[in-house]
Amino acid sequence: MKKVLIFGASGQIGRYLIRKLTKNNYTVTAVTRNSHQKAYKLKTQANAGYLNIVQASIFDENKLLNLIQNADICINLIGTLYENNKNNKFEHIHSNFPFLISKLSKESNIKQFIHLSALGIENAVDSKYAISKLKGEQNIKKNFPKAVIFRPSIVYSVDDNFTTNFMSLLSLLPFFPLYYNGKTKFSPIHCSDLTEIIYNAISQNTNALTLECVGPEIISFKEILQRLLKLIDKKRFLIPLPLPVAKLSAIFFQLFPKPIVTLDQIKLLNYDNIPSGKYKTNIDIGFKNLKKFDEEVQKYCYMWKKEGQFSEKK
Repeated sequence: MKKVLIFGASGQIGRYLIRKLTKNNYTVTAVTRNSHQKAYKLKTQANAGYLNIVQASIFDENKLLNLIQNADICINLIGTLYENNKNNKFEHIHSNFPFLISKLSKESNIKQFIHLSALGIENAVDSKYAISKLKGEQNIKKNFPKAVIFRPSIVYSVDDNFTTNFMSLLSLLPFFPLYYNGKTKFSPIHCSDLTEIIYNAISQNTNALTLECVGPEIISFKEILQRLLKLIDKKRFLIPLPLPVAKLSAIFFQLFPKPIVTLDQIKLLNYDNIPSGKYKTNIDIGFKNLKKFDEEVQKYCYMWKKEGQFSEKK
């Protein structure tokens, strides 16, 4: 059995991937910063004997080396959408950490190195998030030229922080702000589809690939909000915000422990999150029968309806 090491295993994509890999006889070592908070979720993702949960700091080079030396495949899913302390900086998470583990993976003769990046980062030249993500990719390619890099658009599922947060906010607020008039375009991909793409690369021993991962539709930010409102049977005012006002709202919201929006995210929203044309997409390599946004969100949107699952219209 191949041994897979996953950093960022407790997130949405990590949990889906653990289930997929362990069902197919891969053994997984899941690395988490806090096993007391995360282990109870991770333990439910696989049968006994297939999953090992390890607590480690991403700055502990000796422990990272030991973990990598005992693996066949190294997968990095770690990422953050906002900075909130001196260690949780974009540069540390998206640039320095990928540099370190790709270097250690090369030195340890790892068979495959797989990294999850993000779509649209090359254009967003004024976003610290995008700059750090792009630098992370460059660091990886220098250290591990055969690395596989996935660039997904928005990844959604019942376990996400995207559709679920927006439906919660749309349920509570009488209006919702539209940044850049809601024109920013996305190509949302369901987490299970992204997992299949990653698993295919693992099972086929794919190397030296940068792949943009997208769903079957291109949807604007305004259209996403309109579709979510329809799914949860709510009517809300969607109000375009002038950029100075949008920035002021972001300054306020980023004070929250888990910010709704930050100044850096406002900058990101100025750029479309769709295929660039510079790299192949999952559709180009045969993944075409992908899940549609409305159909998948409908399966769990009842949690934000007035009567829950009993609000379905007969």
